[in-house]
Amino acid sequence: MRLRSWTIAAAALLAAAGLSACGAGEPAPSAVPAPVSQADLAKVTLKVGDQKGGSKSLLTAANLLGDVPYKIEWATFTSGPPLLEAASAGAIDIGGVGNTPPIFAAAAKAKISVVSGAKGNVTSDTLLVPGDSPLKDVSELRGKTVAVAKGSSAHGQVLLALRKAGLSTKDVKLTFLQPSEAYAAFNQHQVDAWAVWDPYTSQAQLESKARVLTDGTGTSNGYTFQVAGANALGDAGKNSAIRDYVLRIAQAQKWADTHRPEWAQAWAKETGLSAEVAQATVDRGGDLPVALDDPLVASEQQLADAFTEDKTLPGKVDFATFVDRRFGPDLDAARSK
Repeated sequence: MRLRSWTIAAAALLAAAGLSACGAGEPAPSAVPAPVSQADLAKVTLKVGDQKGGSKSLLTAANLLGDVPYKIEWATFTSGPPLLEAASAGAIDIGGVGNTPPIFAAAAKAKISVVSGAKGNVTSDTLLVPGDSPLKDVSELRGKTVAVAKGSSAHGQVLLALRKAGLSTKDVKLTFLQPSEAYAAFNQHQVDAWAVWDPYTSQAQLESKARVLTDGTGTSNGYTFQVAGANALGDAGKNSAIRDYVLRIAQAQKWADTHRPEWAQAWAKETGLSAEVAQATVDRGGDLPVALDDPLVASEQQLADAFTEDKTLPGKVDFATFVDRRFGPDLDAARSK
């Protein structure tokens, strides 16, 4: 198998060619293509969107890339929203994101579908403050500056944490920054708080002595998703490759949960994270595959409705319309092994 890693550097071009230019309606149900032969599958190149310490690292650690019967091209993104812009535009075929990016993509009528899900710990979904910050409670964030990647799972965590404290996003000053930019601003005390996820949470705690103001306990649903582009799902060869890929992701997630020291070591080597950061992240517990069932959809709908009520999104999102359960029986079988 041939692996090629490439980074999407022109985010502005993707944004221009992505959500703003893609179709004007919600994804229309279409017939699922028939599986292709192994010979035809070998001709497929699956373009996969990834994030730091994400799917490539996981599959490599679990030794699940060596026998892939198609080619993979990896594209690295800073967070979920630009990844889904690329998926909608057809620049990638599938990628992994948190619980909030599909909601923002759905609101923009993106040509994407959630095709598999997982659920992880929520203690790594944090609102961080510097170690010397006087802030002790979320309610004290009124009027303060919070760094967050717009449309990311951390954006959802900010919204829900503020709501729980009786505030809204209008009561704080949201500064939309990608994680690397936010980390620099956080370390330079240019922002009062930073909403982020692992491995950035663990990195900030260990290397910058950041303190957790609150985490996702009692607010976040902990879901993550593999999300595919409509064009890829409509292509017989890529649809077959996506089916194989999501099954490998589920298998790798189960492996990582039972091989945490090995996963941490491999993760550090793959990403350049320190061994301490990787181990701290893994020790919190990783994602495990779950069904795209009605309770999951209902939970995501509640999050979407919260964004609508906050007037962050202009209208109601029907999340169920963007869920495709075509791989459900195969994923159910994989989870039971």
